Amino acid sequence: MINFYSFQGTVTMISDFITGGNGEGEGCYKLISVDNGLGASVNFVVSPTTYFVDHVMVAIGDHVTGYYDGNAPVPFIYPPQYQALVMVKNSSFQNVKVDYFNSHMVSSDGQLQLTIAPNTQIVLINGQPFSKSPVNRDLIVIYGPATRSIPAQTIPYRIIVLC
Repeated sequence: MINFYSFQGTVTMISDFITGGNGEGEGCYKLISVDNGLGASVNFVVSPTTYFVDHVMVAIGDHVTGYYDGNAPVPFIYPPQYQALVMVKNSSFQNVKVDYFNSHMVSSDGQLQLTIAPNTQIVLINGQPFSKSPVNRDLIVIYGPATRSIPAQTIPYRIIVLC
């Protein structure tokens, strides 16, 4: 099971990431440096399989949140370098949560509970409809207002199922 961790901040650099080998992947991987403004920085390795919410383009100066597997091995370097699984360009119009949601649709950290409405769009990462139940799965949840309770409760706009 993936243990989703996140880091958010401002993009300070975007460069090509050299993977080695025979050059077939040249230009396909990027290194995105993110600074949180409090003295912490992270480098995200972005691969062709990294999912960008809303398929947005990220540029230097954008405020982003990168999600990575907290259980995955990482090189012992500074700043830390994580394989980005999901990248979000932060917006004041929507909230995004990437996490495992249990049978009660509560996130693994217990901070968010989902109520699925008839108009909640549930799709796969390729944009196709997801026809099964989203319970007990890793999800990207895009939502607006939420209650101030613990867990916060919301009706998501869209759920992207990470199969």
